[in-house]
Amino acid sequence: MDAIPPDLVTRGLDLMVHRSVVRGLRGIWVRGHLPEDGAILAPSHQSWWDGYVLFELCRTLGQPFRVLMTARQFSSFPFLRRLGALPDHELRAALRAAQAGAWVVVFPEGELRPAGPLTALQPGAGWLARRAGVPLVPVALRVTMRGQQQPEAYLRVGLPTDAAGLQRGLQHELSALDAELQRSDPEEPLAGYLRLTGGGGSQNERLAGLSRLLARVTGDR
Repeated sequence: MDAIPPDLVTRGLDLMVHRSVVRGLRGIWVRGHLPEDGAILAPSHQSWWDGYVLFELCRTLGQPFRVLMTARQFSSFPFLRRLGALPDHELRAALRAAQAGAWVVVFPEGELRPAGPLTALQPGAGWLARRAGVPLVPVALRVTMRGQQQPEAYLRVGLPTDAAGLQRGLQHELSALDAELQRSDPEEPLAGYLRLTGGGGSQNERLAGLSRLLARVTGDR
């Protein structure tokens, strides 16, 4: 059997992730000022979807993407290197990517955590930003079930900070996002957020037009 061309594999993986996001999420919404060049993004990490959401963010904006994974995770999915994943010991590659204009994602909590207040952050994100000479950007990220069938992803991007201020900055954005979710109408997207991408919508949204038509035909009120 002939080998599959590497470019075809990469395109297939890219499409797989994109379709997963479009089919699995109601949408991705963003608030805040995204960096214009290379940066270290330091997001909260409380959902399986987080890596896919950040990849789709960069994919949609045409922004080069890298994400550091633990050696254990990377060994299970080494093909994700084609989409920008790096094992966490390849710091030189991450530095070069950030200096060349990529957004390098480093989850400062170190691993997937239950939703709630931040635990103590690891120093890697701040170290990389300082060595690369690029902004360190806290990103509050929540993938949450609200009033629709599918979960929704929200990113609240904070102002650039330094290693000493990362915990405070990330907790501030996360607390603000949680407060917005708490006081919002769960059937409507959060006010002030830009919809970056969206899926097919929940079943009740897709059937809304049909429901109105049936009500007119049947006279049901």
